[in-house]
Amino acid sequence: MGYFWTIVVLLALLALAWRFLGSYLAGVYEGRVTYLRFVERPLYRLLSVDPEAEQGWTRYTGALLVFSAVAVLLSYLLIRVQGSLPFNPQHLGAVPPALSWNTAVSFVTNTNWQNYAGESTMSYFSQMAVLEVQQFVSAAVGIAVAVALIRGFARRGSTTIGNFWVDLVRGVLYVLVPIAFLAGIVFVGQGAVQTLGGPAVVHNALDGATQTIARGPVGFMEAIKQLGTNGGGFFNANGAHPFENPTGLTNLLSIALLLSIPVALTYTFGKLVGSVRQGVAVLAAMTIIFGAWLGVASFAESQPNPAVTATHAVAQPQGNMVGKEARFGPLSSSLYNVSSTQTSTGSIDGANDSYTPMGGFALLTGMMLGEVTPGGVGSGLYTILLFAIITVFIGGLMIGRTPEYLGKKIQAREVKLAAFAVLVMPFVVLVLTAVATSVHAGRAGPLNAGPHGFSEILYAFTSQANNNGSAFAGLSGNTAFYNITGGVAMLFGRFAIIVPTLALAGTLAAKEVVPAGLGTFRTDTPLFTGLLIGVIIIVGGLTFFPAVALGPIVEQLSHGRLF
Repeated sequence: MGYFWTIVVLLALLALAWRFLGSYLAGVYEGRVTYLRFVERPLYRLLSVDPEAEQGWTRYTGALLVFSAVAVLLSYLLIRVQGSLPFNPQHLGAVPPALSWNTAVSFVTNTNWQNYAGESTMSYFSQMAVLEVQQFVSAAVGIAVAVALIRGFARRGSTTIGNFWVDLVRGVLYVLVPIAFLAGIVFVGQGAVQTLGGPAVVHNALDGATQTIARGPVGFMEAIKQLGTNGGGFFNANGAHPFENPTGLTNLLSIALLLSIPVALTYTFGKLVGSVRQGVAVLAAMTIIFGAWLGVASFAESQPNPAVTATHAVAQPQGNMVGKEARFGPLSSSLYNVSSTQTSTGSIDGANDSYTPMGGFALLTGMMLGEVTPGGVGSGLYTILLFAIITVFIGGLMIGRTPEYLGKKIQAREVKLAAFAVLVMPFVVLVLTAVATSVHAGRAGPLNAGPHGFSEILYAFTSQANNNGSAFAGLSGNTAFYNITGGVAMLFGRFAIIVPTLALAGTLAAKEVVPAGLGTFRTDTPLFTGLLIGVIIIVGGLTFFPAVALGPIVEQLSHGRLF
């Protein structure tokens, strides 16, 4: 399938997901979808939860934080003792403490950053019972936060924003498990490996060589890896490995899965607040920025690699094939990797570190915008709604009127919470990048010198603070320094945004709706969409341009041209 038709089919699939999956999500979180009630109710009894009792934002947040803390601790302990647990045909031993900390935090925060090669580090038990379980529940947590914020906009004079345990269970049970199961069947049917039989050993009688080929329960992990915008793969090569991503169909399905829920949630948002046009305005902002960044990456990767050109060694008629899987090529790889970095997925089917400087610029800066185009499962929507609050505040200043969004007055408390949440990620990225470039342990990580080495450090902390998980592979991240600082970046990037978001949801839910008047700034129009895009780009540009200028931009200019 050509690149043009790939885009056409992908757009058609996402249009269906927007309308039908978006409507289904609204039904799930309003409690109208109940076909698995016979499974749901025993789970509430097991958790000692009354599904009819709703929570204020403080109890909702407390439940979320306690659940996540227990998940980190349990994940850490299990991979530390994996050598004594079943389903370990390779007899892999305990994962070292610093790496265990980084990995546990990574999967609980929906980051899936991997400072290890999965096939040679994690047992089948760890892959399934620890990492894959967290891929389901961390995604469900993200959706729950987004839905709680939507309830804040939709409710009037309410002291509650839902029940975290109900939202968590329903997200896993009604959304993630059924879709991932169906997608997993397709992956396995196309050739993705799914076995507990251990590695395959192949002996070549002609030369006497013996090869051990890693296998495992891969296919169904691949489905939730993409659907939950997780990105952590069974193999080190991730989506470039034929056992994870065997065909063009699975490559397309992977892209569709990782975009489907973030896109569909914009319809859910519009449906639950009573105006689908509001969701369309948000989706339009996401789509325009995504299309622009995809255009930059696709154009950059369709050009010859300037480093290869300088050697005069080979012609490059297909563009930059360095680090690309030959089955997919530069354009399809750009679509996959841009989709992955503009959500919080982080999976790859080509080596990000081998992109041209401006191709890498597109991947890096897409995350620096806050991963809102369309962003991760749940996290993309609630983050862009934070930007929307800042946008209406700026719009209100322009017309000299108290800003409103969806009928709720946006006052000092709401603006402070939104601004704090939006600025957490840039603060974490820039501080930790500065620390890493200032100490020997940080500078020892990059395998490249100069601006590309700086880009590798900057990309790592940008990816982790955005809970993305992709990397410039030239960074040696499996050190005590990068495992510990990376874990800190992931924790702040997740929970220092979630807490003020839920506080904002509680504040908004308690407000009454203000009737629209002649001076009301409408938020379902192209004008609002344009202003929202401007705010997102300006915040990201003003914050990160100096750092980006020291990395991919100066690297590209060193080749004598910008493109």
